[in-house]
Amino acid sequence: MTAAATARLLDDLATGGSAGSGAGDLVTDPEVLASYQRDQAAPALVPAGMPAAVVRPRTTAQVQHAVRTAAAHNIPVVPRGAGSGLSGGANAIDRCLIVSTELMTDVTEVDGASLLATVQPGLVNAQLREAAEREGLFYAPDPASWEFSTIGGNIATNAGGLCCVKYGVTRDALLGLELVLADGSAVRIGRRARKGVAGYDLTSLICGSEGTLGIVTEATMRLIPPPRSSATLAASFPTLGSAGAAIQKIVRNSTPSVLELMDRTTIQAVEAMAPQELDETVAALLFARSDLGGSAALREVDRMAAWCEEAGATLAITTDEEAEGRMLMAARRLAYPALERQGATLLDDVGVPLGQIPALLDGIETIAQQHGVLIGTFGHAGDGNMHPTIVFDHHDPDAVARANEAFVALVRLALSLGGTVTGEHGVGLLKRDFLAAELGDAHALHHAIKRALDPHGLFNPGKGI
Repeated sequence: MTAAATARLLDDLATGGSAGSGAGDLVTDPEVLASYQRDQAAPALVPAGMPAAVVRPRTTAQVQHAVRTAAAHNIPVVPRGAGSGLSGGANAIDRCLIVSTELMTDVTEVDGASLLATVQPGLVNAQLREAAEREGLFYAPDPASWEFSTIGGNIATNAGGLCCVKYGVTRDALLGLELVLADGSAVRIGRRARKGVAGYDLTSLICGSEGTLGIVTEATMRLIPPPRSSATLAASFPTLGSAGAAIQKIVRNSTPSVLELMDRTTIQAVEAMAPQELDETVAALLFARSDLGGSAALREVDRMAAWCEEAGATLAITTDEEAEGRMLMAARRLAYPALERQGATLLDDVGVPLGQIPALLDGIETIAQQHGVLIGTFGHAGDGNMHPTIVFDHHDPDAVARANEAFVALVRLALSLGGTVTGEHGVGLLKRDFLAAELGDAHALHHAIKRALDPHGLFNPGKGI
């Protein structure tokens, strides 16, 4: 893009629009633009370009003006929330326009009678939870990044979290959307009612589309009554296989609100960062919660503890004291930050059928040995979505190469077990090369949908599908 073309683009972004306020705050300083180049995906393995500009709208009308201006200048649009993604989905493309929704943070409505909230996409997950709690309600999806990731980003990747084993992922909480399409028009899809089957389920289509089909400008989310008091289980296992056997028993016979796993490598990393008095010699720790309330919750985790012991657990602790339960769960919350302290990280999020969890855990160990890399595994054992995390020196070309080889092997392992390349982080740039193998004959259908909604490839080209 020539200097003159860039100047015309910036002038058009800054002026006009239906309200005469342009596309919102305009960022052109090169140093600031550089901070918008990438998300949190492994920098050594995922490319990022330099945007021509960043706009930070506050209204749907400003988003519409940004999209129409980009289309008129034939430049791609990369939607962006907090930049906390882990797949390169928000990475800039050279000379693109980044539309950042970080200033769109309004809570438009909390309807306690209808158990729903309508919010702008830049609202942080934790802020939606707080708004629900003020009405005596609960917003369930809780990705590990819930304190800083935004609702728009959660929708883009269909984010999950620790509670998804019982309460589902973002799509399960999503009722309706306002969306800006590639021609700059704004449409509302979905509904406020709890049920509805009129027309195609476009809301579910957009959820998980990684900004490739449109830009979300408002979302109506389902709220639920707050969970009852919880009881907690922590169990240690001498082998990954015994932990896998316990997981299978638990998910077949109960409904935990949380069921999480950490392997030895992750346990050791947590102890090195913030000692929790964890046994670093065990192969795995399993954490479970029940929110049935009172004695019912304690009975359920006691049953889980018995199944863990039957599977070979060396220790199983249960408590119905909330403070003690939070202390037990604190180690799991520290898993990824602790591994990050060991070096650069390549965080995977493969998912497999529940019956294949033991095979996945065994396979991850084998891959780590074969490629000579450190892999710490933790994740959502209750739904088969695990996070094997490769730790490597991103300044060492050989270490980067081995990390990449191990990553490829992990994804192929998941697919060979009937699983998926991504459970909640998205395809982005990181996993695009593996998508055809998973989608098979339906790959062309996905591209047809993309062309129908974005015929000129305006939104986030080269990402997702």
